[in-house]
Amino acid sequence: MTRVLAQGEAPAAGTGLVAELRARAKSLGFDAFGIAPAEARADLKAKLDHALAAGWHGDMDWMAETGVRRSSPGALWPEVRSVLMLGMNYGPDHDPLETLEERATGNISVYARNRDYHELIKGRLKELAGLLARRTGAAVKVFVDTAPVMEKPLAEAAGLGWQGKHTVLVSRAFGSWLFLGALFTSAELPADQPHPESCGKCRKCLDICPTKAFPAPFRLDARRCLAYLNIEHKGSIPREFRVAMGNRIYGCDDCLAVCPWNKFASVAREAKLQAREALNSPALADLAGLDEAGFRALFAASPVKRLGHARFLRNVLIAVGNSGKPQFGHLAERHMNDPEPLIRGAAIWAMRRLSSSAHAEQLKLAFLPAETDMEVRAEWTAAVPSARSR
Repeated sequence: MTRVLAQGEAPAAGTGLVAELRARAKSLGFDAFGIAPAEARADLKAKLDHALAAGWHGDMDWMAETGVRRSSPGALWPEVRSVLMLGMNYGPDHDPLETLEERATGNISVYARNRDYHELIKGRLKELAGLLARRTGAAVKVFVDTAPVMEKPLAEAAGLGWQGKHTVLVSRAFGSWLFLGALFTSAELPADQPHPESCGKCRKCLDICPTKAFPAPFRLDARRCLAYLNIEHKGSIPREFRVAMGNRIYGCDDCLAVCPWNKFASVAREAKLQAREALNSPALADLAGLDEAGFRALFAASPVKRLGHARFLRNVLIAVGNSGKPQFGHLAERHMNDPEPLIRGAAIWAMRRLSSSAHAEQLKLAFLPAETDMEVRAEWTAAVPSARSR
């Protein structure tokens, strides 16, 4: 006989179902699985409010606009009782820091060299959610970085790992290389134990940051983070961070790649997430010549595509300027009359970094009189450190 639930009562489920869910998650390609009570992180609101008040979110206005819903799972969906957190290992088979020295190429963050992880994970999460709904009759919702969900602290509460000093989730098994997805349910599920923070005295992730984006351990100021600046930031790359950006044309893996726990990730890694060869070390000379259609074709099914052609070329041209190769000057010059001010400004900066002062002055006399954008005009006169001797 089936008991009828009272109004507002959430369905309960036992360890047998959890074991079935865990096994199904593994068969779907997930490497980490854990469950947390929806109210497990009552501290999230205070931490989020502090970060927003400090302005660490930069111009990611959506973080402030969704602050109330982001503060707890229940604020986003009042029916939620349990949160299933899933992780998929995407650890690279090489040290991504090595390509930072290959200045004739563009460095793309490891996570973006595969298929878009939203597409990779969401369908599998929905399949797992369907199993849970069929077994319990409970309501379910799935999220993959597409809603105001604080995945990393919830993953910590679910026992997948802990938030390191670089604020990224760290796993004993997979280091700093986990894609995260969340499954909210109205079912009451047995919870896993949260993972204690295990960074100890190590501060490698803090010390390697090229722009000193961590005001303190476990705190990130996005306004100084290269991954934020070259992905989320819509305007010109601030001048103080351009040289530090190096050849990073999408994201920054420095703080992740240096984590000592990664040594276990390479051992545990399976060959199911292979980077596209074309995105491992793409030549700047090729990238700088991409038009809109070429950009969309190269980055089809990649997170880089969401960046858009203008911001992508902005990043590529900053990398060109940091190449230290005067022969790359023509890669910048061809974009100095681009219709997009964002591209023109980066092209001028790159050209001035690589060209002699006499050549730069000739181009200034040719282009500056017709320039109408004030920010682009300022690029002709702002101080630019030389890169010709690199």
